[in-house]
Amino acid sequence: MVLTHDQKTVPKYAYERVEAGSPMPGVFVGDIYLNVQRAIEDLLLIAECSEAQEWEGQVRYLPLSS
Repeated sequence: MVLTHDQKTVPKYAYERVEAGSPMPGVFVGDIYLNVQRAIEDLLLIAECSEAQEWEGQVRYLPLSS
């Protein structure tokens, strides 16, 4: 799992890897203004309620809900 606030380049390269058939862990993209506590809460929820392989090849944005 990768966490980034780089909304311009990381998702682009992540999707390129998926299209090329290369391995790509799940990428979670948070806005630069995302509250750190909120990001941690969302990531803990993800970690507790899912398995890492469920996120492979996906790009998701934080916060999970508004």
